[in-house]
Amino acid sequence: MVAKHIEPGKDLVANQLCRYLAGRGVKHVFGLCGHTNIAVLAAMASSELDFVNVRHEQISAHAADGYARVTGRASVVLSHLSPGLTNAATGVANAALDCIPMVVIAGDIPSYYYGKHPHQEVNLHADGSQYEIYRPFVKRAWRVDTPELLPEIMEKAFTLAESGQPGPVLVNVPMDYFSAQIEDSLWERQQANAKALRKPSLDEETAREIVGQLIAAERPVIYAGGGVALAKAWDELRELVDHLQLPVAHSLMGKGCLPDDHPLVLGMTGFWGTEFTNRQTHDADWILALGSRFKEADSSSWYPEFTFDIGPGKTRLIHIDIEPQEIGRNYPVEIGAVADLKAALKVLVKVAREMVPQGIQRPDLIKAIGNFRAEFKAKNASMQTSDAFPMMPERILADLREAMPRDAILTSDVGWNKNGVAQQFDIYTPGSILIPGGFATMGFGPPAAVGAKIAAPDRVVISLVGDGGFGQNPAVLATAAAENLAVIWVVMNNNAFGTIAGLQKAHYDLTYGTTFAKANDPMEQTPDYATIARAYGCDGVRVDSAAAFKPALEAAIASGRPTVIDVAMINNPTPTSGHWNILDIYSPEGGVGHVTTD
Repeated sequence: MVAKHIEPGKDLVANQLCRYLAGRGVKHVFGLCGHTNIAVLAAMASSELDFVNVRHEQISAHAADGYARVTGRASVVLSHLSPGLTNAATGVANAALDCIPMVVIAGDIPSYYYGKHPHQEVNLHADGSQYEIYRPFVKRAWRVDTPELLPEIMEKAFTLAESGQPGPVLVNVPMDYFSAQIEDSLWERQQANAKALRKPSLDEETAREIVGQLIAAERPVIYAGGGVALAKAWDELRELVDHLQLPVAHSLMGKGCLPDDHPLVLGMTGFWGTEFTNRQTHDADWILALGSRFKEADSSSWYPEFTFDIGPGKTRLIHIDIEPQEIGRNYPVEIGAVADLKAALKVLVKVAREMVPQGIQRPDLIKAIGNFRAEFKAKNASMQTSDAFPMMPERILADLREAMPRDAILTSDVGWNKNGVAQQFDIYTPGSILIPGGFATMGFGPPAAVGAKIAAPDRVVISLVGDGGFGQNPAVLATAAAENLAVIWVVMNNNAFGTIAGLQKAHYDLTYGTTFAKANDPMEQTPDYATIARAYGCDGVRVDSAAAFKPALEAAIASGRPTVIDVAMINNPTPTSGHWNILDIYSPEGGVGHVTTD
């Protein structure tokens, strides 16, 4: 920074902030410059922190989201005021709805200019209230009112982001505070705080009650939600499942909580789940729900005839979650417990081994699950091996699975690349699938892959995304090229917002506003994302046949280069067996699904 006289025992807040972040173990900060945060960037230039520069703030938030999912720690976003903060809002909200820890540090106008409407201030209806833009979705939004308060606010921000049900927080800082001088001791005293809180567990009495009900049940099912991944409780879940041989269904966000080739994994429930899985959860006498919100699509809009029939005289529910508000939100519980899932499952495993030392065997159930998998695979075989071009989406997924290493990280977006993956694509390493769940944000996958690759540089990272999603923010390629990140983007290109086009076609027999202009030749689809990739300094491949896709993918993995593979795809709908209330809204007379005839 420009040399300034520094008083003894003090330093510039920007310098102190960078040292604080590094001291907490932060290695990367995602963001975009602006006149309100360049003091922090100047300090960062000579710090231990690496700034991941992006071309749009939404990219920074999604990349930070993917980074936090892989590391399990709060990521950091540095934002400019007003348009920078609103540009990032979609990505931060996506993280919020998926409970991803994140600390957003936003610059603001000078503290002494509140209400005067200086450059870029948001004050049409209130003064000094930029931070309130984030209030509906972050765990807390702070406006720093004096420089001396920043150290303790930063400490509170990280603690809150990472504790309980995780999520983003916002720290809004007037730009003049970054250039202020405050006592070093204000930051040093924060070092005495524990950097991670102890998490609540189950008492053994409650654990015995839960295990006792599962042992006595005739048709018990574990329902695993995204909370299992947030707690990184995969090993503990597997121990309980293996000892009591409990079948495991999962929500969209619970995908990958156990390897999909585990003999007791039933699959995903709900609208995009399978009939077999929905039947198991519907007919269960006891369900142990772990870290699930029972969201609408996962629960077939809560219609009791499709996925869950929970209530008195029906399925009985045990629900464990770190957040009390999630328990009983959508279904009545018989046993509700507030606990960290990793800690809770450790106790459940311990008690289960004591109560049933020899474990439980369910060979008929394992055989039934195996038979279903074989039937489901056989039903999809013709699509998975089809030489049709544009390609069948099932063939894209099948070839991708064969080419990917078992522990590769896959980010999805929305559409076939999310719903089809959750239903038909095997995940073998827990925590290796990153999905935009609650917000279902189009454009999440490509930058989330960048964050994941930065967090796990030695693992293969692939973004499976539609052309609509990739077109949201192709400037992510600039960051990948600059950082030399060997991310592979597979663009399933059907010249449409395909899922919505199919929905509109089914209910209104047209696709107005949901498809893109294209040439008659599918190889002339526009834009050409492979060419765009090369313009950004990445590699780009446009596949011209079904047979060419897998070799192109294998070559991209071997190259160690950021690569876009643009593959034309037939706009087939994802098969569905559950139900979604939107179908009733659009066609209240019934009988119309989510399937196109073209």
